[in-house]
Amino acid sequence: MEPPRPEAPEAEIAAAIGDAHAPDSSPGPATATGTTTATATAERSAATPAADPQAPARPAVGAGLSPTTQRTVLVGMVALVLLGAFESLAVATAMHTVATALDGMALYAVAFAGSIAASVVGMVAAGRWCDRFGPGPSLWVGVGLFLAGLVVSGLAPVMGVFVAGRVVQGLGTGMYIVALYVLVARVFPEDRRPSVFAAFAAAWVVPSLVGPVISGLIVQHVGWRWVFLAVPVLAVPAVLMMRPGLRAVARDRGEVAPADRTGSAALWWAVAAAVGIGLLHFAGQQEGAALWVPLVAALALVVVSVPRLLPHGTARVARGLPSVIAIRGLIAAAFTGTEVLLPLLLQSERGLSPTEAGGVLTFGAIGWSVGAWLRGKAHWGWTHAQFVLIGTLFIAGGISGTVLLAWVAVPPIVGMLAWTFAGLGMGLVHPTLSVLTLALSPEDQQGANSSALQVSDALSAAIALAVTGSMLVVLREPLGLLAYVVCFGAMVAIALLAAFVSPRTRVPA
Repeated sequence: MEPPRPEAPEAEIAAAIGDAHAPDSSPGPATATGTTTATATAERSAATPAADPQAPARPAVGAGLSPTTQRTVLVGMVALVLLGAFESLAVATAMHTVATALDGMALYAVAFAGSIAASVVGMVAAGRWCDRFGPGPSLWVGVGLFLAGLVVSGLAPVMGVFVAGRVVQGLGTGMYIVALYVLVARVFPEDRRPSVFAAFAAAWVVPSLVGPVISGLIVQHVGWRWVFLAVPVLAVPAVLMMRPGLRAVARDRGEVAPADRTGSAALWWAVAAAVGIGLLHFAGQQEGAALWVPLVAALALVVVSVPRLLPHGTARVARGLPSVIAIRGLIAAAFTGTEVLLPLLLQSERGLSPTEAGGVLTFGAIGWSVGAWLRGKAHWGWTHAQFVLIGTLFIAGGISGTVLLAWVAVPPIVGMLAWTFAGLGMGLVHPTLSVLTLALSPEDQQGANSSALQVSDALSAAIALAVTGSMLVVLREPLGLLAYVVCFGAMVAIALLAAFVSPRTRVPA
């Protein structure tokens, strides 16, 4: 999930797509990232992209903080993102060992799906809460739930308790991710936000490259429980570093907006969407006729509930914020739907070892790193819409290159290099969409719109995983390797659609 991605735990989503290739407990890049869609090596930088001249400038209430205080707040935010990234990736590595130790393999997928589904509810709740009370309460409560869930999971005597901890953890993750976005809007001026989101991306670099290895070593030599119990000790100092920014925002806050029925209704729609996600994961574990009933029910729930959680006009990709939210969902679907199948193709069809197949994810992580670094440093005079267009074309081109892996005469390195370009595109687009969301949001809607951005990302990735997995199950026997071509081709079409509508992110002056 900043993307990679604080906001959306796609690594966990990917790990739940079928127990046929569930991660084991051995260290190495193979379980490496499930779907880490993560990463970027960008460092925080004083040199940031020029602000889009067509995006309205909005002052940040924390802009009066000293540069030292702003850096302290940023370090705390990045540290929290880094810890969340490590935990997200580490769980994918440790989960097989956990399920075996607690005799709960039947709940393996539920442990992932429960966390993801709960995060959607947390995102929606935090969006409304941030707009009424500011980011502070959502951040404190979200981090508290995140840490409490980790402790419950780490101490769980049985798998049912472990799953309950994962649900609490997911709820907290969804809340604090949205709060971080709103805190960025309130503390940092608009021209610094691209480099802030690039720093969020940087926080995923080390976890995505070495996190699974470290997690595997912890599981083997210390015990799986410490994968969960070690994070709370480190997270508390990170949150305390953000206190100056939270205090500045709290001082500036005016009257508390009254609660309305819209916010309550949104929570119920979020619950419906969460149930849909759970059914999607359940469907992903089924084969044959048993797959279709939960899949259709899940898609029906998602189709009915999701439009209520996104800005009006998102479905038709209306100009402005709706197009930003829609493109975020499109690129999440295209990238995640491809990434989850790549290691499977390389292992089952091309004969690569798990470690070698996992290397393709590292290539994508490197590409994402470079893209985010360029986005944070660029002084090319490009508008946000131009960054989105170029990035989505890189994504489409990179996915197109992976199609070549379906032909055995093509060396695997060709597909891996192509995936690097897809990662580069994500690194360009992801921070840009985050910046645009805040720039196009009035202050009293920053929470709700940040929530919509995260929900679009998470739900689109979950749907893509379920649909591509189901497509592969149905097409693999009659088409053989061409089944992968069909799946990847569908993802290319989605990425090209994102490129086609990218000019709609430009708002007329």
